[in-house]
Formats: sequence, structure tokens, C-alpha cells
Amino acid sequence: MAEILLSEAEKAYIHHGVQDDLRCDGRTRLDYRPIILETGLVSNASGSARLRLANSDILVGVKVELASPLPDKPKEGRLEFFVDCSANATPEFEGRGGEDLANEICRFLQRSYASGDTINLSELSVLTGQQCWVLYVDILILECGGNLYDAVSLAVKSALYATQIPSIKVATMDGDQPELELSDDPYDTKRLNTENIPCVVTLMKIGNHYLVDPTPEEECCSSSGIVVAVSGNKKITAVRKIGSGSLHPDSLVSMLKTGSEVGAVVNTILMKKLLEEETLEVSQKVGFMR
Repeated sequence: MAEILLSEAEKAYIHHGVQDDLRCDGRTRLDYRPIILETGLVSNASGSARLRLANSDILVGVKVELASPLPDKPKEGRLEFFVDCSANATPEFEGRGGEDLANEICRFLQRSYASGDTINLSELSVLTGQQCWVLYVDILILECGGNLYDAVSLAVKSALYATQIPSIKVATMDGDQPELELSDDPYDTKRLNTENIPCVVTLMKIGNHYLVDPTPEEECCSSSGIVVAVSGNKKITAVRKIGSGSLHPDSLVSMLKTGSEVGAVVNTILMKKLLEEETLEVSQKVGFMR
């Protein structure tokens, strides 16, 4: 992320605001900035979503393909994540500047989804040991305005919620060889249960307090924090320490507890909004691409 230069007076102003639970933009320590979300906007993808969290702009497309399952998981499909940091998002992403961040986000998403509590990958199995659905999740960071982990996780969950997986039948042909038959009906599809897919909560420590959804300026005032992935059933599926500073064990425990509580609320609100958007007619939808 682009480095922001702040004067000592600006840093002190941010510190005092966090201490008084009134941040520079009027939020409390546990408030998020406004979020705009739209799903189903990429016509050639099986599922898609675009999410804007303040100035962070994320586009996610999901492509569904048949492939062989992993040898050690013959009865499961899989998800594969790819992150691309657009050079237009911030000058820091020019050349190979965004690769490290993209790899970090990819690895954290893989860890977040590795728990069996998040998504039932057996739903993606077609033919045990032979064929399964693979969901390729392509994430494009269009603009970088702080708190990328949270924004990416919300956009990914929304895109997976909207993903349509074609119905497929297994027919036995001559010689007992199974043959796969894809349904001719484009509306004959199934959806994944995404209720427990994790949302990520970033907590940054400034002074003796910590806050969620940090702005780029607030990130500059913090030397440490954590990124927590929280499933819909309030379980923490992955944790990552960020920043060069240290965290006291008591602070870490408190931050994990808060992250779990905030993540559960974010999950509930997101699922509610996705259900609401699904009931809207296309003509009623208003978003980036319409």
C-alpha cells in the first residue's frame, strides 16, 4: 500500500480521536465505513460481485470448471484464489509492487477457507476420485483505500453466494463407463451454502485502543494489529499478525474476542443484504456497471 506521510500534529490528532472513541470521520472505534455492493454484473462469469468500501474498490469473478479432484481428497471439489493488484490502484502496485500483497491475501484466503466449518466442498464432487467442480475465484483490486483484507473477503463471499453451478447427471453407458451429462437448461443450476463462509475483520492498535476498518492514515499511526477470519457460526478460522510492533497477550485475547463478535455481525448483515438484492428486479438495481 502507498505510504502516506503524516505530520506529528496529524498523528496526534488521530491518536486523540481514537482515545476519545471519535475518529476523524466521525466513526466510533468499531464502526465500518459505508459499503456499496453489487452482484451478478460480469456476464461471462458463473458468479461475480463488486464491492466498494470507502475508497477500496474490489471486483471478483468466479469461474466454474470440471477437473480431477486432489488425490488426498477424492470426494471434494476445491476453490482456487487469484489476486491481481491493478497498477491503477496505487503507485505502489506498479511493476511488481503488488505481487507480495496479492500473494499474502491469496494465502490468507486459502487458510481461512481450509476449515471444514466454512464450506462443504463435498457439494462440489461429481464423480468420486474422477471429476469435481473447481471454483476459480479471480480478485481484482481496482483501487486501494485501506482495509483491503476485509473488503476482499466481503466481495469474495458475495461472489460465491451469487455463483451458479450447472446441474450435471452421471449416466452409465456401455461397458459400465460413467458419462457426464450437463443440463441444457441454463436455469437448471445449484448454489453453494455460503452462510458460514468467513468474513475478515482487521483490527489495528493505536495507543491503548484498537479499531476496525482502518483508513490509510490510521494504518500509518499503528505499528501492530491482527487480521481475523470469522465464519458465519462465529468460529475463527485464521489469524494473521500485521505490523512490526508487538502485542501484549491480554491485548491479543481481547482483540480476538472483539474480532469474532464484529465478524459475526458483519456476516449477518451481509447475508441479509445479499438476500434483499436477490429479490430486486434487474431494472431496480443500481450499481457501478448499470
